[in-house]
Amino acid sequence: MEYAIGIALALVTVGMGRAAGFDRERSFYPLVLIVIASYYVLFATMAATRGPVLFTEIIVATGFTLCAVIGYRTAPWIVVAGLAGHGLFDLIHSRLVDNPGVPRWWPGFCLTFDLAAAVAAGWALLQRHKSAARVWSDHQLRATDFTEPSSGPSYAASANSLKMSRTAGLSRA
Repeated sequence: MEYAIGIALALVTVGMGRAAGFDRERSFYPLVLIVIASYYVLFATMAATRGPVLFTEIIVATGFTLCAVIGYRTAPWIVVAGLAGHGLFDLIHSRLVDNPGVPRWWPGFCLTFDLAAAVAAGWALLQRHKSAARVWSDHQLRATDFTEPSSGPSYAASANSLKMSRTAGLSRA
């Protein structure tokens, strides 16, 4: 049951983020990854766990947070990999860390949520890439755009309209 709920909640989260326009911002999926990474620290804190367990959970959460920040700043595919990686981490978490605060159903739930979110983030990136490529191919420079035939538009008018249409097209992508 936790697997179905994980997938359903990921679809709701991504769907609401998409409907609200949050996923148009580069920060949406990195923030999702940061929040996901913090839950094991929360569980350790709720169980009043101290010492190596809490320290390990903080180190792991910091690693996924760095992944989110680096992906945000450089390559969004790093965030997709981080989401999927956290899902795989859920598979082995109990073998690495004995965190008594983790609910029994959490690893299965989190695994499916993380993987569904990774698929959604990857799909969103591919859609953005296709949209940007389409805008670029629709507005590529042609040699005739900059010639000055007596009956055609001037060089400056062609360049300005091309620049304006590129800017408008890329801001929507």
